[in-house]
Amino acid sequence: MAISTTTPARAPRAAGSDRTTGPVRRAGSPAHRGDARLAWVLVAPAIVGFLVFAAYPTLRGIYLSFTDFRVLTPPQWTGLDNLRRLVADEVFWHSLGVTAYFVLLSVVIGMALSVATAVVLHRLTASTALRGIIILPFLISGVVAATTWSWMLDAQLGIVNIAIRQLGLDPVFFLGSSKWAIPTIALISVWKGMGYNAIIVFAGLQTIPPTIYEAGRIDGANEIQMFRRLTLPLLRPVLAMVLVLTVIGSFQVFDLVAVTTQGGPARASNVLQLYIYDKAFGQFEFGYAATMSLALFAMLIAITFLQMRLLRADESDTN
Repeated sequence: MAISTTTPARAPRAAGSDRTTGPVRRAGSPAHRGDARLAWVLVAPAIVGFLVFAAYPTLRGIYLSFTDFRVLTPPQWTGLDNLRRLVADEVFWHSLGVTAYFVLLSVVIGMALSVATAVVLHRLTASTALRGIIILPFLISGVVAATTWSWMLDAQLGIVNIAIRQLGLDPVFFLGSSKWAIPTIALISVWKGMGYNAIIVFAGLQTIPPTIYEAGRIDGANEIQMFRRLTLPLLRPVLAMVLVLTVIGSFQVFDLVAVTTQGGPARASNVLQLYIYDKAFGQFEFGYAATMSLALFAMLIAITFLQMRLLRADESDTN
């Protein structure tokens, strides 16, 4: 008796049916609603933290900027009196000018050194240990970095001035001179943040296709020409981000100045954040300090928006 080896014909699959055998979750199904509830549970701590530590203090600060608030007494509504006082406050404008000078030095020197360091890392070495050493200053506390540099730059016992005297030169009052205070603090800030910015730029360099440089070499371009005409334009989105972060961070400098110079000598390093701190916690004028903070916040928003528009940070030339 012969045994048939033919397999029975399968029923035709319905048109548009899914090949997967698992259940398909549809919007509004119990399983989908369960996923949505789980997502809200996971996101809830971040939302609560944002509302408590960011949204509420911001709204409270905006309200206090229109009041006369001195901690021990309830805030009294004064309208635009604090704003009028700010416009006529010479110390505020002096502090803003000092801060702008610090930002200019920090951004220009920091961006140049960060890009140069990133290019050297990208072209000459792939050492992970070297990248770790470069980013190490960023991981150091600002107070620790400022204290260490204060000791090193001391006019009498600092190792830097000891080396200067060994060269037969007069000691330099880096942090005690009106001329050198802000440039010195700016260089400390650059030393601390350069490694982090360099790693970001280095990551951007790795996204540039090598074929672009090969085409440039075929056309006879040298390294400098390729850097100016290829690398910098292709890095525009990354450089824009680093520039915005550096500007915002430089405008918010506080710890370096508070530890090294305390705003001196003769208010030569009295940056805006230090002045706001002194008004709030030194003279307990929280309403006026909130007004200055709100003014700084508005300036940072305007500067950031202008930078993003001018640098076209949302566009990329690699496409």
